[in-house]
Amino acid sequence: MLERMQATLSVVATPIGNLEDITLRALRVLKECDTVLCEDTRVTRKLLSHYEIDKPVLSYHEHSGEAKYEKVFELLEEGKHLALVSDAGTPTVSDPGARLVHEVRERFADAVRIETVPGASAVAAALSIAGVSADAFHFLGFPPHKKGRKTFFDTLCEQNGTVVFYESPHRIIKALESLNERLQGTERVVVTRELTKMHEEVVDGTPSEVLEHFNTHPDTVRGEFVVIVTL
Repeated sequence: MLERMQATLSVVATPIGNLEDITLRALRVLKECDTVLCEDTRVTRKLLSHYEIDKPVLSYHEHSGEAKYEKVFELLEEGKHLALVSDAGTPTVSDPGARLVHEVRERFADAVRIETVPGASAVAAALSIAGVSADAFHFLGFPPHKKGRKTFFDTLCEQNGTVVFYESPHRIIKALESLNERLQGTERVVVTRELTKMHEEVVDGTPSEVLEHFNTHPDTVRGEFVVIVTL
């Protein structure tokens, strides 16, 4: 069983682009923890190196097998303090970290302290500069790559209010085409990309106007996208 100090799993939000967008508490936790659980060790080491933090990192991602879970459980059974981060933003939000938090809670109950260390989130960042009502909104994460993609957009366009989803540069044009095909044409679409980075951009208009913008500016079809639709 757990020995000495109670084990802790800290869910730590990290910057979505600009490395300055990290809280003082997050930096303290990353300095104090025993191991950092991360998606891509190269990405996380870049952040840690920027703040001169030298900690062991252990990869954890959507393809991690049972052996990786057992390793995490073993560390917690030893009373270790683990910090869970994603490549960018808040872990567990459209992120494989959600399963790990669930598994830890199921296995250890109150024997492991699970704490949130909040910070940057692409959803909140996009909504803050979109100029749309965000009193209530639907967040749908990433659309499926293949199977279920048509159903995703069919369902999205049947919603009322504000809908938010993520998309990659490889599929953003197809996503905008799907919206343009299904919507009436008067709805408002706001696309944000490269949030907090040097080339941060917001494109606002009807479905056809936003699609035309990216079709005529192919050099901007890069980076990470957050798409907001008001229905």
